[in-house]
Amino acid sequence: MKRIERSTGDVSSLPDFSFGPTAPGWWGVIGFILVETVGFVLAIGAYYYLIPNETQWPPRSSPPPLLWGTAFLVLVIASELPNIWVRRQARALDLHRVQRGLAVVAVVGLVLLVVRGFEIAALNVRWDANAYASIVWALLLLHTFHTITDVYDTLVLLALAWTHEFDGRKFSDVDDNALYWHFIVGSWVVLYAVIYWTPRWL
Repeated sequence: MKRIERSTGDVSSLPDFSFGPTAPGWWGVIGFILVETVGFVLAIGAYYYLIPNETQWPPRSSPPPLLWGTAFLVLVIASELPNIWVRRQARALDLHRVQRGLAVVAVVGLVLLVVRGFEIAALNVRWDANAYASIVWALLLLHTFHTITDVYDTLVLLALAWTHEFDGRKFSDVDDNALYWHFIVGSWVVLYAVIYWTPRWL
């Protein structure tokens, strides 16, 4: 019987973390983004499904005021500057810059949630007024919950960066967190057009 030889190698010197598609966490974030994108698509589809059933859009009310929604849009787009910066510092394994960058991103995220609170309060319809009101509130709350999730994750990473040993896997987590924030920004650009400009275009 022929003997089967097995080759072995020492991989102990290889890193136990990576960035991008070679990291399992990256695929987890991509999976979350895909699932949540489907949720947004279904909700936006419901919004446009309702329009032909009404003689006026929005029904019995004016379009939502632009001030706070636009303020959120401007701030969330501007937040990409520190978000991209901290992602680069994470890939460079620069702890001090990651600490500062996460602090900036966390503060911006908290400010955005305050602005979102004013935006929701400024809506000119109650959530239960009609189907239009319900779907607008649903779209806003969906995006708000996703934003809260990422802000919370950023705060946790910030606390770990200042209080615990920050190894390569945590730097990879910072990179994944920044990737999810891209989704928060991009999804709001689309939702802003749907919620605030569809009634004005019609």
